[in-house]
This record gives sequence, C-alpha cells and structure tokens, in this order.
Amino acid sequence: MAAALADGTTTSVALTQAHLDRIAAVDGAVHAFLHVDAEGALAAAARSDERRAEGAVASPLDGVPIAVKDVLATEGLPTTCGSRILEGWIPPYDATVVTRLRAAGLPILGKTNMDEFAMGSSTEHSAYGPTHNPWDLDRIPGGSGGGSAAAVAAFEAPLALGTDTGGSIRQPGAVTGTVGVKPTYGGVSRYGLVAMANSLDQVGPVTRTVLDSALLHELIGGHDPRDSTSVDAPLPDLVGAARRGAEGDMSGVRIGVITELGGDGWQPGVMARFQESLDLLVAAGAEVVEVSCPSFVHALATYYLIMPCEASSNLAKFDAMRYGLRVLPEGVDSPSAEDVMRATRDAGFGDEVKRRIILGTYALSSGYYDAYYGKAQKVRTLIQRDFDAAFGKVDVLVSPTAPTTAFRLGEKLDDPLAMYLNDLATIPANLAGVPGISVPSGLADEDGLPAGFQVLAPALADDRLYRVGAALEAGLTEKWGGPLLAQAPDLSGES
Repeated sequence: MAAALADGTTTSVALTQAHLDRIAAVDGAVHAFLHVDAEGALAAAARSDERRAEGAVASPLDGVPIAVKDVLATEGLPTTCGSRILEGWIPPYDATVVTRLRAAGLPILGKTNMDEFAMGSSTEHSAYGPTHNPWDLDRIPGGSGGGSAAAVAAFEAPLALGTDTGGSIRQPGAVTGTVGVKPTYGGVSRYGLVAMANSLDQVGPVTRTVLDSALLHELIGGHDPRDSTSVDAPLPDLVGAARRGAEGDMSGVRIGVITELGGDGWQPGVMARFQESLDLLVAAGAEVVEVSCPSFVHALATYYLIMPCEASSNLAKFDAMRYGLRVLPEGVDSPSAEDVMRATRDAGFGDEVKRRIILGTYALSSGYYDAYYGKAQKVRTLIQRDFDAAFGKVDVLVSPTAPTTAFRLGEKLDDPLAMYLNDLATIPANLAGVPGISVPSGLADEDGLPAGFQVLAPALADDRLYRVGAALEAGLTEKWGGPLLAQAPDLSGES
C-alpha cells in the first residue's frame, strides 16, 4: 500500500475509504471495532495526500491507515478499555505511540475491541460484546487484543496496535493467522497506555506480514522521556533484519526448542505445523537444538499472582470521583463517597476484573504478601535466569505460540483456569521482559484453523525476531503458494 501511494497508483483518501467501506460491510459480523472515526481518518488521509503532493512525506507509511486497541489514550476519541466504568470517556491527550502514528501520517480508523482492561484470553470479557474470529465466526479471536487481530485478519485494517501483558498480541495473532510482536519491555513507550500490570504491559504491532510489523515497530519504538520504564537505547535495524530474513538464509543461526513448551496436552495439529516450520528453518541453514528452561513450568502460576497484584493496585484509581462512570446506590438518601465507589465499581467492572482484583488484593494483604507475591517475584527471577542461560547457548528460542487453535465462543467462560492455560507459552517472555513474535505456521488438521510459531530473543535483540520470522514466512508462503490469509473465508461475498 505504501508503494502504491508512493507511485501514485492510489491516494490515502481512497485507501482509507476502502477500509471504512470494508468495516461497514463485515464488522457487523466480526465486531472488531468499538469506535470508528470515519471523519477523522479521512481528514488525516487528505492531509497525507497534500503532503505527498508537496513532496513532504512524513514517513514510509504516510497515508496507510491503522487501527488502535482501545487501551491506548487517543485525544478526542473514546477510550473505554472494553469496560463500562470508562464508557464514553474521551482522553485529553494521546499516548506516545499514538502521537508517533499521527506524526508519521497514519490515519487512525478507530479503536478496537478488547477484554475488559486487557484481562482475558478470548475477547469475550469485553463489556460491549465479544469479537468473532474471521476464520470461523463461532470461534474466539484470542485475547485480550482480539479486536486488533480480527480487524487485520478480516482486512478491515492493514495495520493495528495491540498490547501484550501475557501474550495478548501473540496469542490472538496465532489464532487469527496474523503476525503479532511483543517488543522488548521498555522498547516501546507505555505512556498513555491504561496500565493493567506495569511491569508486564508492552505495546506492539499486529500485521499481516513480518515486514509490515518491522515497519510499524520502527515508527512507534524508541526512547520516551515521559515513560520511566522506557529504555534509552536505539532500536536495531528491524526492517533490514526482516528483508535479510526474507532472503531465506539462516546459516549460522542457532535455534533452541523449549522442551517445556510442547508435548502432551498440546493439540496435535498445532505441534505438526510447529515441526514443519522447524524443518523449513533447518532446510534454510539453521541449527536446531533442544533447550530446557525448567522454571517455565511455574510461569503460569507466577504470572497469575504478579499480574493480579499489579492490576488491583492500578484499578484502584477507578473510584467514581474523578472520571468515568458514577452510580448512586439505591435506597441511600445521603450516600458517602465509599457508598458511591462501591456501587460504581460493582456496576462498572465485569466478573473477570472483579476476580483478579480480589485475587491481587488478597495476595498483597498483610500476612500473605511474602507467601504469595514475594515468592512469585523470586520465581520470576529464576525464569529470567533460565532465559539468560538459554541465550548463552542459542540465538533465539522457539515454541508453538498457543497450545490449541481458537476454541468456540463460550466454551471456557465458566472455567477461568482453562482459559488461563492459553497463555502458557507466551507468559515467560513478559515475566522476563524479552521480545517475542508469533508468525502463522499453517492450519491445524483437526479443524482447519490457524496455528502460530513463536520466536523469542534476548532483550534489545528484537531484530533477531524479524530475521527468523521473515525467513519462516518466506518458506511457508512459498510452500502454500501465497499467504495463509488468502485461504480465509470470504466474509462479505465479494472478492
């Protein structure tokens, strides 16, 4: 699309309008968007066309539209985090990544659906209804960023931003046949991201190709003085790494297969596509070895203590006093601030958010802090040490992105623990702060639904993700005779 804009084949206004038309045609079935800003997107597109006519292009992606997960602050556009408690709230400022998108000239199509406050693995916990997987509308699109992944998979947006706290970019990418990247923690600004768990959250790209992710990552990445967790270091050459990887030469690259992430209990079709992907990388010249990371078996339990603790602290600010929803308790003539807060939080938060607030508050309470939260932080250190030891032997680590393909809507709503298991392979990267990418690995034999191949790299070595991911993508695309999404169902009845 950027090339078509550059050579005058199309205009940003035409491109943006085409995506708005696609949203109008299929989003009633998919429900990827919570808010569509047609007027703002077309106005930004017109400005892009004016810049191009004047020879003053703002970036390589100037004029290419994008969708933004509704957890990122957008000045003048609603930011609800998929929750009733923020229904109708319009931020007075942009998140840094949104500021960078606007400065680069990307029209923002709208805000995408998500699990409430990013809590979930299926985008069924949105207060505004679930998003549907474009491959099968009765299936989940992953979570918490299922809206962004579904929008890209359904061709409603060519690019999207998501956030990844325990796999919320990579797992939706795997089950929708898209590319999802969790950058190194601190490599992309978190300023203006409504935090669930500050030490885990990271903004990243959701796209249809590895090169697209590299292009978007370079636009949004880099140091931000307004974010105290931002890393003051230059980004590696991500686009160059993706282009190099697409040439298909993996000579000299050592790949470690994580022993603990696979085997019994993993869907056979997912494991079959994973093995085929490994074989392609070996054929391209990579050396593959098995690597054991024994502490990874405790990652799920560790994450589901640390994350709720941070979430319960972060969500305390939604108190009905300053912004968002305010509910007056029934039958109380002169309600106190505490009465209003209790009634508002009861009405405004969904079941999953309440569950995690209760769990986190309990784990942080007097007498339990050391037994739960303190111990989880110690195990987190062991997981980080496992990564350090592994990266002393190999360049990247790999595993399937998720244990299964997309499950049916409603299938796991009554079993939160089964839902949490979907993040089994993605969580370790968030606990250690290392970057990860999910690349489509094919369709599982059992159900014909997409599976994902995950690549993890050392902190600040995000370029390794793009090199390996692009090499795998090139090999698989050649094998399939085209991109995986070309095999997806036609939602609109149009070509």
